[in-house]
Amino acid sequence: MKSTKNHFAIRCMQFMLLFALGCFVVSCGEDDPTPGGGNTTEPVSSFQFAISDTDWRVVQFSNFSTNATDYEWDFGDGNSSTEKDPTHTYDAGGDYVVVLTAIDGSKSKESMKTITISDPNTAIKDLTGEESKTWRLFREGVCMSLGPNADDPAAWWAGLSNDGARPCAYAQEFTFHLDGTFEFNDGGMFWAEYGVFNNVAGCESNVTNESCFEATAANMVNACGDDVSAWLSGTHSFEYDPATASLTLNGDGAWIGIPKLGTDGEYITPQPSVTANVSFESFTGYDLMYVVFDYGGAYWPITYASYSDPSLEPAIETNMMEFGEDLDDITPSELSRTFASADASEWVLLDTITSGSGIAYGVANPDGSGDFVGQFERVATEYQELQMQTAPDKNDINFANMTTITVDIYLPSSNDYSTTLTKNLVVGFGDRSQTEQWWTGLIQYEQDGSGLAEDTWHTVTFDLATPAFSSNAGETPFDRNDLDMVYIGFGGSGHAAPGTFYLRNFVIN
Repeated sequence: MKSTKNHFAIRCMQFMLLFALGCFVVSCGEDDPTPGGGNTTEPVSSFQFAISDTDWRVVQFSNFSTNATDYEWDFGDGNSSTEKDPTHTYDAGGDYVVVLTAIDGSKSKESMKTITISDPNTAIKDLTGEESKTWRLFREGVCMSLGPNADDPAAWWAGLSNDGARPCAYAQEFTFHLDGTFEFNDGGMFWAEYGVFNNVAGCESNVTNESCFEATAANMVNACGDDVSAWLSGTHSFEYDPATASLTLNGDGAWIGIPKLGTDGEYITPQPSVTANVSFESFTGYDLMYVVFDYGGAYWPITYASYSDPSLEPAIETNMMEFGEDLDDITPSELSRTFASADASEWVLLDTITSGSGIAYGVANPDGSGDFVGQFERVATEYQELQMQTAPDKNDINFANMTTITVDIYLPSSNDYSTTLTKNLVVGFGDRSQTEQWWTGLIQYEQDGSGLAEDTWHTVTFDLATPAFSSNAGETPFDRNDLDMVYIGFGGSGHAAPGTFYLRNFVIN
């Protein structure tokens, strides 16, 4: 028995020894399964990047690779680096494929990312260029005009061309800098804009007639005596929002297009800020900037050019070409129009021409009396009137044999007079045949209709010798020999409110 027990004990000890040895071999094998030793764990390549807040071209790369001792970067633009966490500066915007290779001895692993490098100021550089950009009125074709809307942008004024009419306007410069500053250079001359330096109702209209004048502070006084010298050369700031295509010029007197054009209308004095819509178009050697002031009834489009190739910019024309023709004079004793029909039998030497407002002939009398009258439609645009010229031939009118204007008007209660539409009537004269902007030399008579009853006829009479307004102060029709157009307007000016009015028996005799 004793020997059997000893034999059993010995076998147990042998088994335990073999078990322990087996565990030791397995444990060692987890670290070194390959004869001869060596670490076989593969490198892992991983990285992230961040674009600088202060320079859009600079990128900081952060390396998160593991199991690697060396690194190779390919930045996708022909440049490389062996730094662990490099910073790289790209020369230009674009899409770049960046490759990071993580290396451990003979083992390596790649990872790649496509990064987009873009200039956040790309849009604003249409306006400013890389540092600054100077714009002048485009000297080819019409560079500005006036109409009711974008579909008819020159209905009221065919526009300004480089024909010698305003050479000083073409020499002025508008420079925008990338840092947000804006400079205006008047070039030493300024244009006496209509409705600012002249032709302002209730003010001295002949302070400075439409012309180029020396740009000095002493000369910058509008027709009402206000100091407008803030419009002269100066430095201001600007804000450009490409999302809304809006350009805002900040600073007293900052302007573009025409000094009187403000954000929401026209002003005869400088404003603290002005906002307009802008868009851009590129051509070989130059860019165009389209500036638009849209007042919802008055539409001003202006075109500026900036030349990368100065040789392409036309010279400023300084010799003004004559406009139109001088009509033959007549000296009638009467001009009249009944509006009862369009027939020639209903007028004496006076027929309507195409103009802003419409007239319907032979409309039933609104008082129900049975006769026929004219219906005047004041359409929803700011600038309008019913225009007439002599017929069948167009002539300049000598008023020596006439003294009085008479017209019957009817003011319907169906019109809304509670806001901007008024009951006022104007009758005036201008030179349409030989003056491109006939409204710069008009003579006008005005009737305040605020006290006139509605839904009844009124006879309005004016004395030719006493106009309410003249472009040249104190002037009457008897002082002119170039007046060839007669116009009638209802409802007031400076607004786009529509209205319907009736008239009959218009007579000048």
